[in-house]
Amino acid sequence: MDKLFIKSEKLSPEICLSVDERKFYIKGISAPDNVRVFYNPVIEWIGTFKKNVTDYMDFFTVETPFIFEIDLSYFNSSSSKFLFDILTEIRKLKELGLPVVINWYYEDGDVDMKEAAKDLAALVCMQINAIEKAPEKEDEVEDFFKKYKS
Repeated sequence: MDKLFIKSEKLSPEICLSVDERKFYIKGISAPDNVRVFYNPVIEWIGTFKKNVTDYMDFFTVETPFIFEIDLSYFNSSSSKFLFDILTEIRKLKELGLPVVINWYYEDGDVDMKEAAKDLAALVCMQINAIEKAPEKEDEVEDFFKKYKS
């Protein structure tokens, strides 16, 4: 299956969906101008993967599951709807028998992002592992708002 890679920009996250590399992640800041256009390729990729999921049942096992990682320092309300849609599609993969793990990373002390993981987990009826990251020297969100205001 072809890899989907979207390079991050000022208001959009980096996305990688690659079966061969076992990399499935969204990371950065998610506030793209046209959220639907931005996230549609992701929904389509997961849909295509879902149609062919039986081809990957031996590749992804309980010991080596399909691990989807979300590492966003900020996302707007429009992005949250598409995160819900993406996670719903991933839940469908699990319902088809694919071993799936979802890891949601959040900054040290970022209660809002931790709660967002819990809220999305409840909405999609699926476990999401909320994982606190070690503190970093430079705060990406503060840097984002400084750049965005200028």
